[in-house]
Amino acid sequence: MNEVGILFERGKLFLPHVMMAADAMTAGVNVLKDLMPEGASGSKLGVIVNGTVEGDVHDIGKAIVSTMLQSAGFEVYDIGRDVPIRNFIEKAKEVNADMIGISALMTTTLQGQKDVIELLKEEGLRDKVKVMVGGAPATQAWADKIGADCYAENASEAVVKAKELLV
Repeated sequence: MNEVGILFERGKLFLPHVMMAADAMTAGVNVLKDLMPEGASGSKLGVIVNGTVEGDVHDIGKAIVSTMLQSAGFEVYDIGRDVPIRNFIEKAKEVNADMIGISALMTTTLQGQKDVIELLKEEGLRDKVKVMVGGAPATQAWADKIGADCYAENASEAVVKAKELLV
């Protein structure tokens, strides 16, 4: 799956290839899980809540990021698209998340990324939960401005950044 992600980022494979590889990987993992003794599944690298901010219905990139993070060994809760700000926080509390990934594909929804970080602060969770931002209008400068822990330009980079921050 990692190789598929790299080839996708290089433009050598396309979205249908990524989705087929993800389906195959998921099926394979499910078969192997059933064959493993109780408690032998190993430890997860971290728990990540991933979603696209409210007002933004784009989710292909976010879905690829979620798949790549799962492939790398993270426990990922993909909460979908057009997600209200509070839902990011509630899900993070529910699953004891180590990180929240926030996608925005439109400049008009970038503010939602900042709002999630502000709400984390209000809830007293900001020091406990890392924040990764991404999406076409997001940049490293934007991530720095809003106080995100990292910015990822693509799915492969998201995996690298998550590992740097959580492992």
